[in-house]
Amino acid sequence: MNITDLDLNLLRVFDAIATEGSVTIAGERVGLSQPAMSNALARLRQLFDDPLFVRTPRGMRPTPFALQLAQPVRESLRLIQGALAQHAGFDPRSSGTTFRFYMSDIGEMVFLPDLLERVKRDAPGVRIEVVRIPIKEVHAALESGELDLAVGFLPGLTKGMRAQTLFREHYVCMLRADHPLTGAGISAKQFRAASHVLVSYAGTGHQVIEETFVRERLSARIAARVPHFLVVPMILARTDLIVTVPSRVAAVFAGLGSFKVLKLPLHMPSFEVRLHWHQRFHQDPANRWLREMMAELYAEQA
Repeated sequence: MNITDLDLNLLRVFDAIATEGSVTIAGERVGLSQPAMSNALARLRQLFDDPLFVRTPRGMRPTPFALQLAQPVRESLRLIQGALAQHAGFDPRSSGTTFRFYMSDIGEMVFLPDLLERVKRDAPGVRIEVVRIPIKEVHAALESGELDLAVGFLPGLTKGMRAQTLFREHYVCMLRADHPLTGAGISAKQFRAASHVLVSYAGTGHQVIEETFVRERLSARIAARVPHFLVVPMILARTDLIVTVPSRVAAVFAGLGSFKVLKLPLHMPSFEVRLHWHQRFHQDPANRWLREMMAELYAEQA
């Protein structure tokens, strides 16, 4: 095909169908009627000489060729959108921008409720997506624009990045309310004698928990390892295990069930929770608006 035959709006249609898996929902996203979407899809199929999307019981599924196109098309559209936004400014009340975040499961618990409430109020057309990718891919995704922001305790994000500290955080000990350790606190001796569940968060700063256990020769007291924090309340509720978690996470869990939150009896360094973005997007009005809103919601006052 000749690229001069390609209408930019057709790429928007392609990206919307690839993302939504439905011609109808994709049409709502780009503001086109069902007949207009069907016509656009027919033109795309003719231009590329490929079906692109095939109707199945699970929606419109991409062909192998469409899968190859999806990521380059999405990145190209985001770059064009970013360039236009840079020129025109950003109006949250009228924007239909989709912002993509990287955050952990605990980040979702801490940030998403307030963030979604504020976006619904101030920018009703804006969408928020949390993208699940390996931590080693976050840097490249921020650089390419696939991600707008990464939020959390991510000390490995440095080269080419900018960051803003939201708040300082510290670790606490959490256990079920009727745990045999029923006092108002837990001593270092009790902590050392207890059995622990450890959250193994490779690639983030939370590895300091396991490093502390190794340093204090407590590895043998780790009875269970899990890959994320969300399963922890169910484990604690049915066992005598205890867990070391960030204080804000413990506060969320304590509000959902019958748990005690106690001061950690061993030294474990506090840490900073930060916003991270690539320097390419530092002056982008949309990215700046998002950062300012996050800071307003979560940044501690100096």
